[in-house]
Amino acid sequence: MAFPTSVNDQITDSVSQVNTKVLGDSPAMAMGNLFMATSQALANAAHNATYSQQQTNITAQAATTSGITTLYSIDTSSDAVGTRKIYQ
Repeated sequence: MAFPTSVNDQITDSVSQVNTKVLGDSPAMAMGNLFMATSQALANAAHNATYSQQQTNITAQAATTSGITTLYSIDTSSDAVGTRKIYQ
């Protein structure tokens, strides 16, 4: 069985003020966490967009190179003979 003891009023006031401060800081902390999460999500989205654009450019370069290689690999002498027969 505990005996009731008297607590100094300054102690109870101090504890109450600390608890009030914690409750008062909670909305600001929550908004700070929200802002950090939002900024990280936006940064990830920007990074993904940049990465996607780079990969698209690489694919376009590969397709262009393949097309040019195909054009250059056509036998021009057979084309010349065929074209000459068309015009005769």
